[in-house]
Amino acid sequence: MRTWLTGLCPLGSRFAKISALGAGLALLSATAAMAQESAAGEASLKLPDLSQVTFLGIDGHKLLTMGLLFCVFGLIFGLVIYNRLKNLPVHRSMREVSELIYETCKTYLITQGKFLLFLWVFIAIVIVLYFGVLSPVPDKPISTTLPIILLFSLIGIAGSYGVAWFGIRVNTFANSRTAFAGLRGKPYPIYQIPLEAGMSIGMMLISVELLMMLFILLFIPGDYAGPCFIGFAIGESLGAAALRIAGGIFTKIADIGSDLMKIVFKIKEDDARNPGVIADCTGDNAGDSVGPSADGFETYGVTGVALITFILLGVKSPTVQVQLLVWIFVMRIAMLVASALAYFINGAIAKARFGNADKMNFETPLTWLVWLTSLISIAMTYAISAVIVPILGDDSTQWWKLASIISCGTLAGAVIPELVKSFTSTESRHVKEVVISAEEGGASLGILSGFVAGNFSAYYLGLAMVALMSIAYLFSRLGLGALMVAAPVFAFGLVAFGFLGMGPVTIAVDSYGPVTDNAQSVYELSLIEHVPNIKGELMKDFNFDPNFERAKDLLEENDGAGNTFKATAKPVLIGTAVVGATTMIFSIIMALTNGLTVNVEKLSLLHAPFMLGLITGGAMIYWFTGASTQAVTTGAYRAVEFIKANIKLEGVEKASVEDSKKVVEICTKYAQKGMLNIFIAVFFATLAFSFLEPFFFIGYLISIAIFGLYQAIFMANAGGAWDNAKKIVEVEMKQKGTPLHDATVIGDTVGDPFKDTSSVALNPVIKFTTLFGLLAVELAVQLTAQVGANLTHLLSAAFFVVSFVFVYRSFYGMRIRQTQS
Repeated sequence: MRTWLTGLCPLGSRFAKISALGAGLALLSATAAMAQESAAGEASLKLPDLSQVTFLGIDGHKLLTMGLLFCVFGLIFGLVIYNRLKNLPVHRSMREVSELIYETCKTYLITQGKFLLFLWVFIAIVIVLYFGVLSPVPDKPISTTLPIILLFSLIGIAGSYGVAWFGIRVNTFANSRTAFAGLRGKPYPIYQIPLEAGMSIGMMLISVELLMMLFILLFIPGDYAGPCFIGFAIGESLGAAALRIAGGIFTKIADIGSDLMKIVFKIKEDDARNPGVIADCTGDNAGDSVGPSADGFETYGVTGVALITFILLGVKSPTVQVQLLVWIFVMRIAMLVASALAYFINGAIAKARFGNADKMNFETPLTWLVWLTSLISIAMTYAISAVIVPILGDDSTQWWKLASIISCGTLAGAVIPELVKSFTSTESRHVKEVVISAEEGGASLGILSGFVAGNFSAYYLGLAMVALMSIAYLFSRLGLGALMVAAPVFAFGLVAFGFLGMGPVTIAVDSYGPVTDNAQSVYELSLIEHVPNIKGELMKDFNFDPNFERAKDLLEENDGAGNTFKATAKPVLIGTAVVGATTMIFSIIMALTNGLTVNVEKLSLLHAPFMLGLITGGAMIYWFTGASTQAVTTGAYRAVEFIKANIKLEGVEKASVEDSKKVVEICTKYAQKGMLNIFIAVFFATLAFSFLEPFFFIGYLISIAIFGLYQAIFMANAGGAWDNAKKIVEVEMKQKGTPLHDATVIGDTVGDPFKDTSSVALNPVIKFTTLFGLLAVELAVQLTAQVGANLTHLLSAAFFVVSFVFVYRSFYGMRIRQTQS
């Protein structure tokens, strides 16, 4: 017992404070058993002097200081586009709608901000107890380290929250400008504006993240960098989890509530008289812009934190430590440059080809952008690695091996979206199969065909991830182990790093979707066609003759492209979580078995707790799917109930602002209620299973990662297929209001919580469960060693009861109870 206890305690303490990407956490875990002298994990780490090693005649500190300029350029890039979008021409009727959407988004974000601070209080209590009582940072006064960790946790929250707010502001500028640009009847401007908005968000997000990281690395004294990184990571993760899960529930309550009115009242898409449409537009931003932005900010940032920590713990040579630290950050800066370069090159090509075209496939230039960014990033990876680390230690061949490992992840950033398109694009054979099925069999067969698309996508994407991780593993065996411990784990971490290397472009194509969706809604809500003498006004003020029917067709077609590329980012993020979880679990195993020397037999299927853990993890994933969907279902029921009772179709042109805000209020209420049940249930389940038996918990974590990966891919891509099947019926077949359209609308409402609630929320659930469980395992092992197993088993039972109560509440407390008439 004490043999593996000794290895586990540092492991838990190192992991307990890093809150985010599983890949990074894994790296810390892998080296923990090899660095047991550090009793407080990352908080006691000391950064080496970066100036002790020169690169191209410049010491490492000065070289990374120059990187701050690139961050500033990235911020300027984002702000320039922000101002450009703000100043684009737009009719007052459309601007008024987008400003109303922004006002409701502000209300939602303020409410979420208060909720975040409420959750932070609990995290702060844990930080104080851990660092102030259980495991103070060695040789540093508690009065200094505690405030630092707490302060940087707030900075991390502010980062996620601030980027989310910026994203909403940019998107609500872009939605009305895109809608207005459609009146000219040309497709290129309504492609360009959403992409510009997305690049503005992407460049701002990555630049802010990198600026914060470099500031800690370069200007915080080395003795205190560890606590700063810890607090920052905790805050990022908390912000991302709250905004992602609650946003996913909010957006689908609003979307379903709005969409079902098309069937109930036979009204058009985004009818201005429907009070659910404004809430739907708010939800597009809350779920499809805020969530991914905060999630990307967290994921990108903590990958860097974890890689830094791995290098400091797992690499013995101070010189090699500095080489790898500088290399990692130069690569991050280079990938920022690669994204900007690809954007400008792709923009020039797209404008030359489509600038004056009357028709274009909106997906084509977006696909080019993704591939061009990937290829430029890979080329820069090899070139910069050859220059920065031509000799690593005494090995002159490691530069191309490290570059190859990162390139596996960068390539995945292009290959995965391509595979996703095969199941979600309006050009996809799977999506067309959904339409064909619905033509003869109605909603029933259409839904079944969507299930087929989701299942097939899980097969292909799963094998693609396994192949790329396997290649990285093989490269890691070519001498990297001589420089560090757990080289394969470092390789998996670099794959996750490569996944995120195209960060600005990944965020850009993801943000493209909410803008195109909102643009279609803004057009309808503006009632611009009914403004008196509108054609004369547009000719006088903007010097063009509008084509209203053409504008509606183009906006709907572009929304289909937005749906497709929204879908492509989801497996990339879930992939990073699972790649990390896989390596993290391997690392925990190494610690529990003291380097596979003891207790190895407990990893066998013959060890009953391990086997039972495998089964239990799957149960939790399926409960979570049900709980998150139930929150959407109940909220949507209440939204539909209110809309049906208050919608006015006669004598009015548009719904009242008060009614629209009431729908937003309903969505917010059930989003937070659903999230609270889920959070507490997951939190106490993790405590219960980690206190029960360590190898039971290993099986549980393996199961969470595997079930979560395939459940998320299946649900995301099935939902995407249903969404674009409806778009084909509306755009290509022109069959709105027909039974076929009703059938595909039903399929889309089934897919809404699939693709935008349950699947995307599995990403933070996997990360949180694996992270928090590491701390819980450490505490359980310590407690067992001190007072015996009876107390830990008793606590396990108590924690499980609490978890079960909230599992029960997540359905029975959220049930639809009909109001008495």
